[in-house]
Amino acid sequence: MKEFWIVQGMYLLRLLLAAFCGIFIGYERDNRMKMAGIRTHSIVALAAALMMVVSKYGFSDVLARNVNLDPSRVGASVITAVSFLGAGVIFTRKQNVKGLTTAAGLWATVGIGLAVGAGMYVAGIVTTVLVILLQLLSHKNVPFAKSASVEEIVIRIGQEQDLTRFLDRVFQAKKIEIVSVHVTRESEGCLRVKLAVSFPKEYRLGEDLFRLMQEEPEIESIDI
Repeated sequence: MKEFWIVQGMYLLRLLLAAFCGIFIGYERDNRMKMAGIRTHSIVALAAALMMVVSKYGFSDVLARNVNLDPSRVGASVITAVSFLGAGVIFTRKQNVKGLTTAAGLWATVGIGLAVGAGMYVAGIVTTVLVILLQLLSHKNVPFAKSASVEEIVIRIGQEQDLTRFLDRVFQAKKIEIVSVHVTRESEGCLRVKLAVSFPKEYRLGEDLFRLMQEEPEIESIDI
């Protein structure tokens, strides 16, 4: 009986450790107000660890009858299943793709849960720390960690003018690449220009766009 509870305690330890790893990753995502936070990541990690524990130890009564099983098949099925979950958080809006990091985080969380469930505690904990560090690093002003971002903005221009020259002067000169342009006339002498633009790595979106509006009197407003 004592041996039974020791074994069950080992299973429980793996489940709890996987859940805590998911909580730590989800906490960072929650702080940035992302779609998948503490609850999602902890449940995904816990479920993945449970599947791996069941895969490794749940068929001992069947194995006693000389039946061959491949425990890795359950892990492979879990990874396939979470791919659909990850696909559900990816959204495409114009030239913007949102949710890729969240989907990758969920996929990594599944891997951590499987590793902890298999008894690879060190690998699971180290991977958790690395995922969190990478998430934090990508939001710091570290040159090699930042990448150009594509954002959709709407500007209103209050004066009639050559729009092509105006956009070249305002954006191209500042190394802001214009991906797409959609222009509508709101009223006499006022144009609404919807732009998908690729900002440089060092660009500070809110602050630099506000400065741009101050420098260009023709721009009445900028919506992000």
